[in-house]
Amino acid sequence: MSEINGSSPVEVKKRHIILDALRGFAILGICMANFPEFSLYSFLKPEAANAMSTAKIDSIVQFLLYFFIDGKFYTIFSLLFGIGFSIIITNVTARGGNGLGVFYRRMAVLTVIGFVHLMTLWSGDILMLYALMGMLLPLFMRLSNKALFGWGLFFLFLPVVIDSMCEMWGIYPSAAIVRWQWYWCDKYGITDANFAYWLRDCRSYDDVFKFLIQGAIVRLQEFVDGNRYFKVLGLFLIGYYIGRNRFYANLDALKPVLKKICQYGLFIGWPLTAIYSWSSVTGHPLGAGAHSLFYFSSVYLTSFGYVAAATLLYLRYRDRAIWRFFAAPGRMALTNYIGQSVIGIILFYGIGLGYGATVGLVYVEIIAAGVFLVEAIASQMWLSMFRFGPLEWMWRCFTYGRLFKIKTS
Repeated sequence: MSEINGSSPVEVKKRHIILDALRGFAILGICMANFPEFSLYSFLKPEAANAMSTAKIDSIVQFLLYFFIDGKFYTIFSLLFGIGFSIIITNVTARGGNGLGVFYRRMAVLTVIGFVHLMTLWSGDILMLYALMGMLLPLFMRLSNKALFGWGLFFLFLPVVIDSMCEMWGIYPSAAIVRWQWYWCDKYGITDANFAYWLRDCRSYDDVFKFLIQGAIVRLQEFVDGNRYFKVLGLFLIGYYIGRNRFYANLDALKPVLKKICQYGLFIGWPLTAIYSWSSVTGHPLGAGAHSLFYFSSVYLTSFGYVAAATLLYLRYRDRAIWRFFAAPGRMALTNYIGQSVIGIILFYGIGLGYGATVGLVYVEIIAAGVFLVEAIASQMWLSMFRFGPLEWMWRCFTYGRLFKIKTS
């Protein structure tokens, strides 16, 4: 590969540990949010879930997942993505390189990684959406800070309007996508009766791939029904606003602001999150529009509260080992995110150990926490010998057009 003049990734010594630690924190939450689906627990019919010995505690755990986890950690991850965009543009441009060119190559590579992940490992991939929506960020570069933040809030609130209008007019935007999904299910013999057990009972990767095809279509349906593209773009823009102003580099001066964000985010966000969690576990009894409003008013406030609380703790105890513990998996976020899919297949699918649809939710979350712990320890060991995670290294090489030295010495 030929070297791109003026272009290189951020050096380790120049990294801000709080950003890596927050990314690692987000990877933990994403793991706990995703493993109910990896374990196939999310696919079980209510009668099957209620028949488990852990059913009573599982119902409590489900509420707690909505309360503490659901939506919060992908929100943090999305904010960090927007911050990362600003860092790439700033660093490459400062070296005399083409910042936008590097960014678009980076997004093109991520699109390929996301597509491969979606079609070969797990239908819940978010990387491809991140890459495609990330390509829109340069359109907002010339906006003022006020306009940038305003557009971010606009896109975050837009799903509330869309869901309310669809509910009012009886529109089901993803109806055609659902029909497309069931076309492939019928083609492969995936039925409502065996849907939850298909991946557990499969004995060949060919059967896994059949499920992944319809699963990719389900993922598209989830993006449409959840207006996920607007949410992700809105969070990217707010993250870009944070990054462009380099707030992460001047945290001590921002303590008063961080304290207010923490107070409002948690003490107002948590009561609203309780309402959102109730709406989630009871099937949105007040309607889709109201549920979307509960999401908007609770998830983002709480997520910002998490970020502010973690940052304040970092400022007070910045020398503690806990930050390095979370920063290591944060520096290898792509590797660990894909790694969680591989581990999920090994643990729960029939081509692996086949524990899917047999484990209660409380055990699923214990397993998820254990998976993150293993990844965190493995990340620390890896980074003691190498400069980048394996997938991060490949991503950088293809982005910058040259082979980087991966070993630390």
